[in-house]
Amino acid sequence: MKLINLLTLGLLIIGGLVWSAAGIAGPGADVVAMALGGAESLGARVFYLLVGLSALWQLMPFVRAWRLGEADAEADRRPAAAR
Repeated sequence: MKLINLLTLGLLIIGGLVWSAAGIAGPGADVVAMALGGAESLGARVFYLLVGLSALWQLMPFVRAWRLGEADAEADRRPAAAR
C-alpha cells in the first residue's frame, strides 16, 4: 500500500508541474505532449489517465485524514512503539 501511495503521489506532483508549466507558458507548453508525441498520442493519453487515477487514489487518505484528523488517520501506519 505504501508503494502505490508513493507512486500515485509522484505522478500527481509531476502532473502538477506539467500543469504549472502550461499555466505559465501557455497551452503550447505541454511537456508531456511534447515528450510523448502530441496530446492525442497513446503515451500522453496513458500518462494523463494515470495522473487522473492517481488523484482518485489519493482521495482515500485525504478523506480519511479529514474525517479522523491527521494524527488519527496515520496512527495505524506507525509502529506500535511510536503510538
